Amino acid sequence: MKIKKIPMRTCVVTREKFPKKELTRVVRTPEGNVIVDESGKANGRGAYLKKDLAVIEKAQKSKVLNRQLETEIPDMIYEELKQLVK
Repeated sequence: MKIKKIPMRTCVVTREKFPKKELTRVVRTPEGNVIVDESGKANGRGAYLKKDLAVIEKAQKSKVLNRQLETEIPDMIYEELKQLVK
């Protein structure tokens, strides 16, 4: 029987590799909107964050998502990420 491959992704803040299901994906859509992608399948450029409050706060302070997604990230996105973690 074949062993199913688990997709691994890297957190943009900690640079640690985790299974895709353990990370949260933030996406810049082709239209330029920024959304939190809970399904992991939305079209657009994505960046992954560890589901940890400290990591989300560090991402907000260092503006790492702004660089990864090449756009300005609104504060409401960070608030939505914090609500998902809680």
